[in-house]
Amino acid sequence: MDEKLKQKLIEAVKAGDENQASELLWQLVIDCQNCPFKTVSGLPFSYTIKRGRNGELTKELWIDRRENSKSLAWSSIRLAFSNAMKIKSADRPKALGDIRGVSYIYPMLWRFGVLEVPQTAHQRMNTEL
Repeated sequence: MDEKLKQKLIEAVKAGDENQASELLWQLVIDCQNCPFKTVSGLPFSYTIKRGRNGELTKELWIDRRENSKSLAWSSIRLAFSNAMKIKSADRPKALGDIRGVSYIYPMLWRFGVLEVPQTAHQRMNTEL
């Protein structure tokens, strides 16, 4: 993960600049394709971003969880991100709202420095253990 990009995102979030923060978030999402993540329950996953017919990245992530892949729309990530900017911390994924794929978005926002989580969630989602 690009730590400078992560720091810029954190600064934009602190400044309340949701437009700039959203652009930086998208750049981090692109940068972290195929990186290992864990859900709050400890299940490992990674994601890739789908490419359109023209070869450009779409705003659709494919969550790779075992043999099945799940689609995750950028609009769901943006909604959770917007809520995270408002509440700053969440004890569980559903605290971000009733959003499709929130169990995958929660660890991403935590890893990107946007969301504070309880120590127990931190330990379960930490991929460096």
